[in-house]
Amino acid sequence: MSVLQVLQEQKNIGLPEKYHNLSVEEMERRVKEIKDDLGDKLFIPGHHYQKDEVIQFSDSAGDSLQLAQVSARNSKAEYIVFCGVHFMAETADILTTEAQKVILPDMRAGCSMADMADIHQTEKAWKELQSMFGDTILPLTYVNSTAAIKAFVGKYGGATVTSSNAHTMVKWALKEKQRILFLPDQHLGRNTAYDLGIPLDKMAVWDPIQNELIYDGNPEEAIVILWKGHCSVHENFTVKNIENVRKQYPEMNIIVHPECSREVVELSDDNGSTKYIIETIEKAEPGTSWAIGTEMNLVNRLIQNHPDKHIISLNPYMCPCLTMNRIDLPHLLWALESIVDGDPINIISVDEEVSNYAIAALDRMLERA
Repeated sequence: MSVLQVLQEQKNIGLPEKYHNLSVEEMERRVKEIKDDLGDKLFIPGHHYQKDEVIQFSDSAGDSLQLAQVSARNSKAEYIVFCGVHFMAETADILTTEAQKVILPDMRAGCSMADMADIHQTEKAWKELQSMFGDTILPLTYVNSTAAIKAFVGKYGGATVTSSNAHTMVKWALKEKQRILFLPDQHLGRNTAYDLGIPLDKMAVWDPIQNELIYDGNPEEAIVILWKGHCSVHENFTVKNIENVRKQYPEMNIIVHPECSREVVELSDDNGSTKYIIETIEKAEPGTSWAIGTEMNLVNRLIQNHPDKHIISLNPYMCPCLTMNRIDLPHLLWALESIVDGDPINIISVDEEVSNYAIAALDRMLERA
């Protein structure tokens, strides 16, 4: 059996048989009908990395936190069918009311980065770090993390960050405490801290598998402790990719997401959040050339939307985010029909205590960024 066949079989786990044989036209027609019938009772947020077959039906496209906030503002919506990944749906459930139900079309749509920091590892790490450094650490977590990690950070006085406001939040945190623990993406943490003037030799890495601090010098000199996690998509952009673009297209601008490695960000012309990348391309002069280091569905959409510019992926062999792509047209239709049938599937529900602590972490960010 080929890899593609294996992936296809995994994709269909849990999906009722009838959806395997429907044509694209039938599914699109039915989704449109349900959206029309439910009206304001339904809201479909779609992350920028979703496939076109799904994003065409989204009521709002954006980044994870932005979509959760927009969902919360749609108070008339009884059902939020979140086309993204699990941690995003959790955030939407945290911010929406008890009367609203958040649904994830495919429960296997997770995030490898978020999964690299589970609550048990984090609590164990915190105990070790407290014994090493005492009460000198403030935890920060990227919003690309589970509700449990957001709650952990909120419980210990920390905050969430986004790729757009990470600089602001790290500066705030380092005024509060001597050092920070940055979860779960080491690359965003390292790039942000470096931009703020913190040298690389003042940054340590916490390995949750070995449960140990990785640092060459005196641990007391460490200012930033980076969780050893990463985005499986953005880590696949390499220095070699940049060298190839520079050689083939000497005049091309290279822009990447700060989830890329330090080496890639340093050699690029610009870096920023998904929103920043989109806005940069929109504002760019016609005829300009761009190599973009982010998820392939978004890059392809930017290529389609800006035919007046020469746009390529920084890595021509890049695959889309496989977990994000588990949300497809059949799963979207299944989720919507389950609502119509009165038995909604895949409802995401976050425990009240977890929600309260997670809200505290989100609020600390929103108050400052």
